[in-house]
Order: sequence, then C-alpha cells, then structure tokens
Amino acid sequence: MYQVPHFKAEHEQQVFDFMEQNPFVVICGVNEHQQPVATHVPILIEWRNDQLFLLGHIMRKQDHTNIFEKNNQVLVIFSGHHSYVSATNYAEQNTASTWNYKAVHASGNLKFLDEAALLNLLTKLTKHFENNEQSPALVEKMKPEYIQPMLKAIVAFEIKVTALDHVFKLSQNKDEATKKKVIQQLENDKNPLADDMKNFYKKD
Repeated sequence: MYQVPHFKAEHEQQVFDFMEQNPFVVICGVNEHQQPVATHVPILIEWRNDQLFLLGHIMRKQDHTNIFEKNNQVLVIFSGHHSYVSATNYAEQNTASTWNYKAVHASGNLKFLDEAALLNLLTKLTKHFENNEQSPALVEKMKPEYIQPMLKAIVAFEIKVTALDHVFKLSQNKDEATKKKVIQQLENDKNPLADDMKNFYKKD
C-alpha cells in the first residue's frame, strides 16, 4: 500500500466506518516456505479497552488454517467500491487516467478460539448480519443436532490488530470542477463510488 498524504481519510473515524461497512475481507498469511496464502471471510469488529479485534471463523483442515496455526501474523484487507477514472474528465489533457478506490490494511496476530467461543461468535454473526430478531436463521433458533456437527468443521479466531493503514483515493489531487466531472461519470455508470466521493467531500 503506497503512501500519498492527500489520499487519506480526513478523520480516523472514517477508516473505522469503512471497515464496518465492508466486513467481507481477505486474510493473508505466509507459510514456512514463504509462500502466500489467503482466505475470504466475513468478520465482526470489536473494541476492547481501545484495542481493535477482528473476529470470524474458517474451516478446519485447510491450507490457511494449518498455516495460521504455525504463523499467526496476518494481513487483513478491506476493499470497497472502485472505478476506472478517465483522463477525459480532466481540464488538462495528455494526462494519465487512473483508478479511484478505498482500501484498508489491518496487520495483526491471529488466535484460534475454543468451541464455546465459536458458538458465541456464530450467535453474534447471525444477529449482526440477519439484523432481524425474528429471523429463523439466527443460531439461537436452530436445533442443537444441526449446530453441533457444524462446530466440528469450523474454528473461530480473533485477530488483535497491531497496525492500520489505508488509501482513500478519491481524486483529492484534482480541482473542484474535475471532481464534479468524475462524480458525474461515476453516476452515469451507476457506480456507487459516486456516493462515496460525494459523502467524502460533504461539508458539515
């Protein structure tokens, strides 16, 4: 992730909000042969005494599970809306086109949890994503004879975040007229990044 000062959030809370809004992440690690491994999972975000944790679950007996047991240092990638941005939107031509996007990288240490913690996590996950207390898909409404075998196939984890980095590349280095043209292009393409840009530049 490259570092360009003007491609950053204006406030730290914007980074946390982005993470909450994009909970389907890629968790990356490295095995003993320095070969990369990655897995895609939904996560929950928790704060404990100002310490950030990411929680989720993965299948047992997989490459990523075996590797994370041996090397618990991981990188978690949060990705959001993105789009090609044509230089035809720029006042100055003979300029390179670009790509606008938002992304957060969270580095940390992964710890596997016991079965009681797994059941607790599944309960929280379904409550959070169902967002409906009456949903029959809530773990607490499922029969134990269905849940128990499932618990043997997956394992819960938590990641204690040790570092956060991000890029919010939203044409901050362009003039106001160009920003408006880029937003208009995105709206014409029905790309939700248009709303991201408008919200980013919205003044209180």
